[in-house]
Formats: sequence, structure tokens, C-alpha cells
Amino acid sequence: MTAATVTSKGQVTIPVDVRNRLGLESGDRIEFSFNETTGRYEVFPATRSISSLKGIVKKPDSPVSIEDMNRAIAEKGASAR
Repeated sequence: MTAATVTSKGQVTIPVDVRNRLGLESGDRIEFSFNETTGRYEVFPATRSISSLKGIVKKPDSPVSIEDMNRAIAEKGASAR
């Protein structure tokens, strides 16, 4: 297990092997999330390039027109009332 020391100012130097596995570089931000199940904090990179989002959303089988999008939004809005 990799360890680090907290300074009197609450700062920690993240060990190089941890930075490499998380893909962190100088200036990147990280987030801390408490996992209720395990009772532990988890660390996540908060800075990602826009290109890392490529492929997350599947392309539709056929193009959707602006009119179709507006109609779907209006229908959802009407059903939410």
C-alpha cells in the first residue's frame, strides 16, 4: 500500500505511482467521495479533456431533427406538470 504524510497545512504529496495510475498531471484537480458501503473515501480525477468524453453517448441510428428534439422536450415538459 502506498502512503503519504499530511503537512501542518493539510497538504499531501500524491506519490508518483498513484498520480500515474490516476492519469494526473500538474494543475489537475481531484475529487473526494465518501463511499457509504465501505466507509472509505475514494479519489477521482476531476479534470479531464473533452476528448476523453468521446464514445460515451452512442450515435442515434438515424439523425434527429431540431423539430423532433423540440417536440420531445415539449412532451416531457407537459408530462412533468
